[in-house]
Amino acid sequence: MSEIKKPSPSSRIAKPAARPPRKARVMSRAQAETFLRALAAANPAPETELHFRDAYTLLVAVALSAQTTDVAVNKATATLFAAAATPAAMVALGVEGVAPHIRRIGLWQGKARNVVALSQLLLDRHGGEVPNDRAALEALPGVGRKTANVVLNVAFGQETMAVDTHIFRLGNRTGLAPGKTPRQVEDGLVRRCPPDMLRDAHHWLILHGRYICKARAPECWRCPAVAHCNHPAKLLAPPPPQR
Repeated sequence: MSEIKKPSPSSRIAKPAARPPRKARVMSRAQAETFLRALAAANPAPETELHFRDAYTLLVAVALSAQTTDVAVNKATATLFAAAATPAAMVALGVEGVAPHIRRIGLWQGKARNVVALSQLLLDRHGGEVPNDRAALEALPGVGRKTANVVLNVAFGQETMAVDTHIFRLGNRTGLAPGKTPRQVEDGLVRRCPPDMLRDAHHWLILHGRYICKARAPECWRCPAVAHCNHPAKLLAPPPPQR
């Protein structure tokens, strides 16, 4: 009787199925330009969705938008700017006066203090005007690099790239500008964006991330740049409706 050979331990272990790569392949500069131009063709005149009247109200709106939707900020600033639309008026309103207008947005207590404090510093250091200088902006309470970049871009027409959660996700997911930190993604985007597109690229990317390349389920079937994207697990058709 022939001896029955037992399977070796290695043969008893099922080999896992091949998985798609977790990270997108980094785009070449030419591919990055093609990707961006596809977004540009679908949205030729992108604009921020925050409501503002001038550089000061833009600064306040962006400072309030951290960890909050633009829709929520616009609801808050509709009444806030009716009560105080200048640094002097905001300081006169005070923290207790600002608070009722912004209670429904995230981190409102700290934001109320920051809005009043930055308004006071604008009066003390800049004659009530918003500076068009990064260092001066970032010296204001509640103003970080992202907020400064938005103000410099939108209010002063500078070619800056403000990286929020949407753009950070897009830079890594698509391979456009991978990075472990927002600053790494920002630097990568600045290097890869053609100069004539840099000012608008922030808006193209943030709106794309907000409405199409969403965090949990990117709607690749609606993406105008899908053919140029290196995302390894594209969803090329909408999921079937749930019953």
